[in-house]
Amino acid sequence: MRVKDVLELLAHGASWEEILTDYPFLEADDLRACLEFAAAQNDHVLLHASSS
Repeated sequence: MRVKDVLELLAHGASWEEILTDYPFLEADDLRACLEFAAAQNDHVLLHASSS
């Protein structure tokens, strides 16, 4: 199962309990890892363009 799939389930309102029940090969640590991965992917420096 892809990180994207887990994130989409969470974004559409699935609870951790529902996901872990529906996908018994996943563990709570897997869901945490997905969230940590997503957070790391969005940790970029913002550059502001100057108007000069």
